[in-house]
Amino acid sequence: MDWRLDGQTVLVTGGGRGLGAAICETVAAGGARVFVADIDEARAHACAKRLRADGRNAEAIRMDVTDDGDIAGVLARADEVGNGLDAVVNNAAIDITLPIDELSSGDWDRVLATNLRGPFLVARQAVTLMRKRKRGHIINIASTASKRAWPNASAYHATKWGLLGLSHALHAELRPQGIKVTAVIAGGMRTPFLLDRFPDIDVATLQDPANVARAVHFALSMPPESVIPEIMVLPMRETSWP
Repeated sequence: MDWRLDGQTVLVTGGGRGLGAAICETVAAGGARVFVADIDEARAHACAKRLRADGRNAEAIRMDVTDDGDIAGVLARADEVGNGLDAVVNNAAIDITLPIDELSSGDWDRVLATNLRGPFLVARQAVTLMRKRKRGHIINIASTASKRAWPNASAYHATKWGLLGLSHALHAELRPQGIKVTAVIAGGMRTPFLLDRFPDIDVATLQDPANVARAVHFALSMPPESVIPEIMVLPMRETSWP
């Protein structure tokens, strides 16, 4: 099997740091042209600059996954400049860790807008472009939060369970059209998403985000005749998962 992604154009949301940056680095090293999309433009540019310094093909672009117009412009640019959009990785996500009685309706809406509505909006517009070529790949970064639950994360769980359902529904819907959909279920990683919010977390129980990025690369490199609908990557010392 050819593991290279030469000639492919891949757009990664939330690509400026953490798992998103690791995905950008991995697929770019595999030969893909990467669009580092992030609502924080400075982070996107910093990531793309590092990749270009290593001889990779990368471009930074600001994108708000909750803004339909913003998404349309970014996808159109990636499709045009990259000679066709081959894949999008819906990685952007947020969490507000609070008990339900302290979680405002605005907090709830903000988490759902980024984590679930965003992937829907991106996928909907990406499919329009991918249908023209009768191929493409949508990868949704889920979480073990889509398979289990813990306290004070009701909005996050709602979005990740929803994203996993959306992924499987789109897999069934788009497969006959030549478009692949993969859900990547990631266990705890050493990224700012966890480390910034839980400074006392035992990092020895977490995994390098590069390991999850390799799973994304693996899914993208599958031959046209095969698709991976779901893949889970856990740290070996994960304590809350069988």
